[in-house]
Amino acid sequence: MLVSKTYTGEFYGERGAALVPLDVTSQGAPAAAPMASPLAINKGVVLDDGWLLNHDRAVRCVLIAFLALTLFLLLFLFRDLDDNRLTSWQWVFANANLPVLLFQLCVGLLIAYLLAGSAVRIQEHPLTLFVVSYAVATIFWREPEVIIDSARYFTQAKHIEQYGIAYFLREWGNEVPAWTDLPLIPFLYGIVLKLFGESRYIVQSLCTLFFSTTVVMTYLIGKQLWSRALGLSAGVLLLAMPYLLTQVPLTMSDVPSMFFLTLAVLASIRALQTGGAVRLALAAAAIVLAMLAKYSIWLMLSVIPVIALVELGRQGRPVFGRVAGIAAWVVLLLVPILLWRHDLFAHQLHFLHDYQYPGLYRWGESYISTFLFQLHPFIALMAVVSIFAAAIRRDPKYFIISWMLFLLVLFEIKRIRYSMITFPMLALMAAYGLDLIKDHITRRFTVLAAVVSSLVIAVFGHLAFLQTTSAANLQRAGDYLDAVDQQLIEVYTLPQIYSVINPAVSVPIMDLFTNKPIIYRRNAGLENVKAPPQIATSPLRFTWELPDWRFFDESQISTYSDKAIVVILSDPGQVLPAKLARDLTGYTLTKEFREQSGVFRYRTIVQIYQPTKSI
Repeated sequence: MLVSKTYTGEFYGERGAALVPLDVTSQGAPAAAPMASPLAINKGVVLDDGWLLNHDRAVRCVLIAFLALTLFLLLFLFRDLDDNRLTSWQWVFANANLPVLLFQLCVGLLIAYLLAGSAVRIQEHPLTLFVVSYAVATIFWREPEVIIDSARYFTQAKHIEQYGIAYFLREWGNEVPAWTDLPLIPFLYGIVLKLFGESRYIVQSLCTLFFSTTVVMTYLIGKQLWSRALGLSAGVLLLAMPYLLTQVPLTMSDVPSMFFLTLAVLASIRALQTGGAVRLALAAAAIVLAMLAKYSIWLMLSVIPVIALVELGRQGRPVFGRVAGIAAWVVLLLVPILLWRHDLFAHQLHFLHDYQYPGLYRWGESYISTFLFQLHPFIALMAVVSIFAAAIRRDPKYFIISWMLFLLVLFEIKRIRYSMITFPMLALMAAYGLDLIKDHITRRFTVLAAVVSSLVIAVFGHLAFLQTTSAANLQRAGDYLDAVDQQLIEVYTLPQIYSVINPAVSVPIMDLFTNKPIIYRRNAGLENVKAPPQIATSPLRFTWELPDWRFFDESQISTYSDKAIVVILSDPGQVLPAKLARDLTGYTLTKEFREQSGVFRYRTIVQIYQPTKSI
């Protein structure tokens, strides 16, 4: 039963990528309203006023909600199958209150149902997508730096903050340790730290900007290839990936790399479809930037020839000239960069081939973990459906969005951190499958059901768990040190008892959370810690092969009247070396941060000592 209402004004619906007028009746909803896009507008939005009373639609939405709850229960019961190395459901929900989680999911699904039929005004520009995704990502800014690789990127970026851009470019790979990293992401981090000050919030703001812009670009790719409705679904589905949301606030290269790869795809599609000297140059610039972000992107950039072949089949000869134009610009931009540090790039590629690529098989996670537990299963389900839909339609454009996922399977790339850069294409595949649902409110509810379910999992599961890890001790210690009277921090690290990680790696992570200068003297009277033999094939090898972590000129110590001493250890009962015990004479333990999840072998318990006379 539909509620009758008189409508006035001009109504629009969506067919393909174009807006066309719809027939309007004098009573009731527009005649074509049930088939309209969720973005149908009356210079804004007008939706069917009877959506809550539409029996068939309500039944469909109830079934979708039931499926979402059932899938969650199944995943919860079989959570031992999740072998993710960071946010496995085995750990995240080890002590979960299942009735409370189910209640939260039910409330979220109810909100999704109400939002699905609400008359939300979404204008032609994608500002709403950007704002909503940015706001959602800020929820996770409370997360500690749980991946130790962030120490590399922060240390590299700090060279720009302290010594300037010229020093960074001159010493990249020398005094600025490069490991297997490319310079673009640390360079950008360093620029914002130099401009706005050394604060983790500055880095998080930039990473969130990368994420939200990627959401918008995913929408634009869907719109460019098919329709606004499909693009909107794809953009929103990036919020239905709990693991991805936990990566946004981290000082890492993964989210920025995802941004630059998506930018290269979007720019190439537009340049090859419409041509123009400016577009060709911009597409080439985007490709080069992506190549400077992360080596794993290089394989995924093979999608550019796929885009060219698709457009060649659609437009013919004009595409040849556009391809040549992009290639010429890429060579022109890339050759000077390769000449700049060709020796370093060659060494890194050789090292990646001998160390990183074989390591993928040792460090990987299962596809079950990635596509069912760490992303909402609706995405994987609809992505599979999309394969059959594209085959039936014989849609060559589908190769563009499915190519990267094909490469993941072909090369058995199973580590989620390396596959994360392809998530926008996976979201587009899922949106393509969802496009088979013709009723726009049902389709919108399916997307929102995946999003709200993922937010419940990410906030009350992933984030809550990560805040209980020992990495949070470094975060809280940094905040505490900013509040003490001492203006200089001297840090000692004790050997790790349970882990092969070099304990020095925790120093730059703590430095990220405090604005005060740090002195770290690794061999200041402590036993000489050596790398264990098994580190040769470990993903943690970089912690031993980078230079000593030095952050402050010790010649300036005399300018500070006193200092606080920080000891980072791996067990509360760890005995302090005799030299350190002597150095602590006249100091009192004033604060200890000893949070532990009991899951990870690498543990950072932080003790803070202050001069007894100042207490």
